[in-house]
Amino acid sequence: MLGIIGAMDVEVEKVKQAMNDVTVETIAAMDFYKGILEGKKAVVVRSGIGKVNAAICTQILADHYHVSAVINTGIAGSLKNEINIGDVVLSTDVVHHDMDAMGFGYPVGQIPQMKEFSFSADEGLRKLAFTCCKDVNPEVGIHIGRVVSGDQFISDRVKKSWIAETFGGFCTEMEGAAIGQAAFLNNIPFLIIRSISDKADDSANIDYSEFEAKAVKHSVNLILEMVKQY
Repeated sequence: MLGIIGAMDVEVEKVKQAMNDVTVETIAAMDFYKGILEGKKAVVVRSGIGKVNAAICTQILADHYHVSAVINTGIAGSLKNEINIGDVVLSTDVVHHDMDAMGFGYPVGQIPQMKEFSFSADEGLRKLAFTCCKDVNPEVGIHIGRVVSGDQFISDRVKKSWIAETFGGFCTEMEGAAIGQAAFLNNIPFLIIRSISDKADDSANIDYSEFEAKAVKHSVNLILEMVKQY
């Protein structure tokens, strides 16, 4: 059974609408929609925004639904000039940009007492996503790289530059690293998929509202095709 997470209603609503034989269960104030999606068993859930919500949601998918993989769909801010609004980023790995334990000798981004600096996404899911995205979103650019997360909406050029230079990230958002860490700890394959809605700079507040719907459409097209071929 696949677990599909979106942080906001707009990111999962159309996926829920495509499901059949749905039952809904509320756990930790989250509504888990279990049913059939494109002929496959799936659970679709809105986690809420932020890393704590995302981690709790992933753990419930592991403990209660015993999912075979987790796919997180959503929107993000670009960290590279060549990654444009409307493009899609598929995660190689995920890092927390707001974790700082340098005082204990860890590089910024690394969680104390863990040997992993980043958490690697599943290569098979990434290859599937790449193929599916080319089929259903032929007009968009597809990028493969690191997704960085923090409990901050990045709309400042200086902060964006620091994140990009420090972590080599392709995009920044608020959930992926938490989902990746929780999936890693439970030995569950995962993939973070992000449609770019803004440039994560001084224009982010303007770009975001204008391009959110377009970015979500690309994400939904991709998710449905991935489930069909999974």
